[in-house]
Amino acid sequence: MHNNNNANRRFLPLLTSLAALGLSPLAGAEIMLYDKEQTTFSTDGYINAFYVNSDVDRAGEQYDRRQSRVKMGFLPNYLGFNMTRQVDDLKLGGRASFWVTINDSETNGTDTAIDVRQFYGTVANPEWGEVLIGKDFGLFARSNILLDELLAGYGQVSDTLGLVDGGGVSFGNIGSGYPYPFPTSQITYRTPVLEGLRIAVGILDPVDTNDDSAVGKAYQENPRTESEITYQFDLGGAQIYSWLNGTYQTSDNTDSSVDSVTSKGLGYGVQAKIGGLSLTGSGFTAKGINPFFTNNAGEATLREVDSKGYLLQGSYKLGKNRLALSYGKTRDDGNGAVNTGADYETRGIALFHDINDNLKLVAEYNQFEIDGHEGDAQNEDTDTFAVGAVLTW
Repeated sequence: MHNNNNANRRFLPLLTSLAALGLSPLAGAEIMLYDKEQTTFSTDGYINAFYVNSDVDRAGEQYDRRQSRVKMGFLPNYLGFNMTRQVDDLKLGGRASFWVTINDSETNGTDTAIDVRQFYGTVANPEWGEVLIGKDFGLFARSNILLDELLAGYGQVSDTLGLVDGGGVSFGNIGSGYPYPFPTSQITYRTPVLEGLRIAVGILDPVDTNDDSAVGKAYQENPRTESEITYQFDLGGAQIYSWLNGTYQTSDNTDSSVDSVTSKGLGYGVQAKIGGLSLTGSGFTAKGINPFFTNNAGEATLREVDSKGYLLQGSYKLGKNRLALSYGKTRDDGNGAVNTGADYETRGIALFHDINDNLKLVAEYNQFEIDGHEGDAQNEDTDTFAVGAVLTW
């Protein structure tokens, strides 16, 4: 059975309190700390801050307001460390990244949230591929978010989801185009890149998706399985990157009156680049999956209902400036923040200006909407302007 009150109590406060959501962009630079005897140790990092002004319009006049903040953007600040060592025909590697919010709590003083998104090791060989063991982002929806044109920008801050006043990041296009591929303990195998083609298959720690009732216990006989196929090629002078990813899991309960939930999802997309022009289209379809978080953070009771979404983007880079346009939408039938189902929609325009290879200025305007499937009690329109800077190494 779907417990609406239980879902609200667990899910919405979680959205308010999560301190940092996002993914590391592909590192453009790193600082080498050690390189000797086929062993390397390096560091990379990301620091950003934005002035943000949000105009909130929700059902119920008590919520309507204009709120100013100084916050980080869609990507939180992080510090990463990387290690490699060649031992005979094996290349051993490792990464640890520590993610930090710059917004201390008004109630907890300087109790700034710090969490570890990545802590994994790799064993690789150019002939047979790579095995990853440890904690890393999931495979389902992975490329959907990594190739988001507004990854270094701000994105949506739904007040219904607790983001306008929250201490963490914005949600970018999470929940309005793709779910977030939460970092999860896993064992994942990746093939070598064969003429642009690469396949990744992994088993991930499963999550509870059905009711963990007082007389029963949710359990999973098998781990969650995820996979991704990527294919990169050139066509007519354009560089094309395409992907297909998926996930599957079943959650049962020792209480026979509690329905089992089979969770399955499919993500897909293509990005084409020619000269300074970049065009990206991606989407997903899922059943029995939280449309915001692939790991069902907050343990909301899910049903085998559908969610699907898409993201359409284009950008053009001229010199040190890049202009990006974005439109994303997710239709959820009831596993998200609105139990009766809702459409979540985000429109954005952003200008990125490179001061140099390590410093970027960003200005963005974003519109976010919630349209409830049954009545207007959950409806929201929030417009946000953000201007800030991003420093990387």
